[in-house]
Amino acid sequence: MVMTLQIHNLTKRFAHTKAPAVENLSFSVKNGEILALVGPSGCGKTTTLRLIAGLERPDGGSIHLNGTLVASGTVFIPPEKRGVGMVFQDHALFPHLTVFDNVAFGLQGRTRAAIQAIVSEMLTLVGLQGLAGRYPHALSGGERQRVALARALAPRPALLLMDEPFSSLDSDLRLEMREQVRTILKTMQATVLFVTHDQEEALFMGDRLAVFRDGHIEQIGQPEEIFHASATRFVAEFMGDSDFLPGLASSEGIETELGRLPQKFRPHTPVEIAVRADDIDFVPDEVGNAVVAARFFRGAFNLYRLRLDSGHVLHSFKEHTYLLPVGARVRAWVSAEHSLAVFEKAD
Repeated sequence: MVMTLQIHNLTKRFAHTKAPAVENLSFSVKNGEILALVGPSGCGKTTTLRLIAGLERPDGGSIHLNGTLVASGTVFIPPEKRGVGMVFQDHALFPHLTVFDNVAFGLQGRTRAAIQAIVSEMLTLVGLQGLAGRYPHALSGGERQRVALARALAPRPALLLMDEPFSSLDSDLRLEMREQVRTILKTMQATVLFVTHDQEEALFMGDRLAVFRDGHIEQIGQPEEIFHASATRFVAEFMGDSDFLPGLASSEGIETELGRLPQKFRPHTPVEIAVRADDIDFVPDEVGNAVVAARFFRGAFNLYRLRLDSGHVLHSFKEHTYLLPVGARVRAWVSAEHSLAVFEKAD
């Protein structure tokens, strides 16, 4: 397995903060892989990208690109010599240059014929071959995004860094663009670090996800693993708005107020089970174990907030035609057909 990027014990501190921006980060990215870095604002995602790009110097650790040491305590290769491409939040196109010249900007030193061929290939790849002569102000947001991507990919960088590239787009265009961009990246077999704070976007874009918290990686793995087998309570809560159902582990499973669950844990240990709205079902029942506390219409479905008799709150999806009033009594249960993440309850 060929590794394009290898990070070992990477650390960066800024003078105005007490805690390191990132501390002892270690991970690798294989050739052709998209790794999505996801986490709340200020968790170290963008700092990690800037360190890899060479826009910041690390205080500790090392960065290898294609086996070459580019940053450490004694080595620092400048950004322009790292073979790294970047796509920014604001696209950063040159307003005085045409689409063609923007894409050609990083191709200095090549023959005119080679530049023409590469730019033509990139614009065809991103579906903008008819707009080569336009200027950025005459493009839509999605078109500007694709020009920025074509410009970053044109020099065939060893690694592409994408920092919240869709954040300036409206929600409908964002959904369209991330599908188009992922297809383009896979067609190019590009190796990508993709930064986002949007959990759904990370799950869609990443072959793997690295979930950041306070300058550390909480968990790294495939999207399904991160979502269904969260390693920590933070990951379970951040990646999908989990609720937490209290229980007590026994030799037969975990006893909860919604019944016994088959998950295993150390017997006699108080635990919390991470459940999401698609894991909970309910039906009207005058002697049930919960009441409808609220209902939120989401178009294709309703999101119900259920208050259990203990006072704990869970959420449940129902089809948009399923209508129950607030205050209705119901019987709720765990309907998940997959293993649930279980965490020892904090004191």
